Amino acid sequence: MWRISVMLLLPLLFKDSFQDSDYGYNDTTNLTVRTYSGRMVLVDYNCFLNESFDQPVLNVSDEVFHQTAGFLSTRIIPSCYVLAILIGIPSNIFVLACLSGKSKLSGGVLHISLAGSDLLLLVSLTLRVHYHFNNSSWVFGELACKIVTACFYGNIYCSIHAHMCISLTRYLAVVHPFVYRGLSIRKCSIWASLTVWAVFAIAMTPEFLVQQTYHISGQNIITCHDVQTYDEESYPFLIPYRLSLICLGFILPSLVIIFVYGSILFHLNRSSCDWNHYIKASTLVFGIFLLCFTPSSIIHFLHYVRLYTQYQDDLYQYFRVAVCLCSLHSCLDPFLSYVLTKTLTAPPKFRSLSCGPKSSASSNVQGLVEFK
Repeated sequence: MWRISVMLLLPLLFKDSFQDSDYGYNDTTNLTVRTYSGRMVLVDYNCFLNESFDQPVLNVSDEVFHQTAGFLSTRIIPSCYVLAILIGIPSNIFVLACLSGKSKLSGGVLHISLAGSDLLLLVSLTLRVHYHFNNSSWVFGELACKIVTACFYGNIYCSIHAHMCISLTRYLAVVHPFVYRGLSIRKCSIWASLTVWAVFAIAMTPEFLVQQTYHISGQNIITCHDVQTYDEESYPFLIPYRLSLICLGFILPSLVIIFVYGSILFHLNRSSCDWNHYIKASTLVFGIFLLCFTPSSIIHFLHYVRLYTQYQDDLYQYFRVAVCLCSLHSCLDPFLSYVLTKTLTAPPKFRSLSCGPKSSASSNVQGLVEFK
């Protein structure tokens, strides 16, 4: 995974070879949200007899244009998406097919929710792949762009919260096994999944209220979400809304997951069973989760802060690369879940009783086995 990360970040070190560094642009009178800067222009439509403009026209700098339609955007990013799609869609469909008849298992509902959100995320990437390979020109219309944008970001946050719910269930099974066995975990899992989906379906509503597609002045391309203008009078809620979305969608669940995995590893180390395989597998899953979601979320947050305080949008190019890791995590989820499941198929070996009470170890074993 670290090799994939290096490959994704390597083009940023040589970005000057992909764009003309002599151009610059800084317009402090226009803010953008999660995107590059653009200025609305008035167009004399009589000068464009062979073109029709269904989208508003924006004027952008040459630097922004080269970053939007350059080699990084039109080759490297869509190639990563294609890799995630080819691996992730079949594997997540296989998981859904396997779990559809086992939804009565306590952890089955949450894994179905995770596979469903990952699958929708990867499906939304298919149109984004066409967009990037087509010189970053969107041909599917404004509504399709809004749907793809809302589906893409909404399902990223749904996947993160599904991981949080799964980790909380494992936490109860290991740390509080008697409480776990006294709860109706299946009903709790159903309600948790429905709540997550409902919350982020509502949270994505503002994406449908703003213009997402723009025709770039002087260029025969129509961008989807990558270039936007920000009108403080029309959209004063956008920056606070998206900052709140990052806190709700990533920061809060990540803090919960860090605490939960730390508690699980601490209690398993104290038990009288040899949980080394499960500890290593959990550490791997937790590490890959942080590696895939943390860079894009941190850059995303810093992008908004710089945008709001300094009117700078230069971090957006790094965010576009880092978000590729989120798509790669969607194709890794089925395999990571399989790794954790395999660690529970064989009963753990007991250490000496001085390592921890045997009754506690037995409860840990029973709780984890029931969670499967």
